[in-house]
Amino acid sequence: MAEGNGDKTLRKIAEAFKDLANVVTDSQSAEVKVSPFSHACSLVSPLFGCLGVAFKFAEMDYVAKVNDLVEASKCVQNLQSLIELDVQANTVRKGGSHTRNLLRVKRGLDMVRVLFEQILVTDRGPFFETLPKSGKWK
Repeated sequence: MAEGNGDKTLRKIAEAFKDLANVVTDSQSAEVKVSPFSHACSLVSPLFGCLGVAFKFAEMDYVAKVNDLVEASKCVQNLQSLIELDVQANTVRKGGSHTRNLLRVKRGLDMVRVLFEQILVTDRGPFFETLPKSGKWK
């Protein structure tokens, strides 16, 4: 991320997830639509690149799972329906199912959140020293 570009990326991520949070808190049914959810998740992908080559596989896996959700959004309206369809088809635990991909995306988001929280907590401490020296963290 270039210096000015990183701010825009983080701002877009924050806005997208804030919009999703508003849907959940402002709605009785809390129906999260697949399309805005998958879009918000796709915005997180560049953060994996900031973590270096050690996270390349995680990034590729995350992107593939998010792309699956993007495709699923063309025929399934909300996350609850997506899960219910897999439950009915008994494919929840099957590799490549939308529900399993949703779980993998959630885990990817959690991993990025924890790693960046640690960067903030350690104030660029020991964890920061292990990151690539690409100038992305200045």
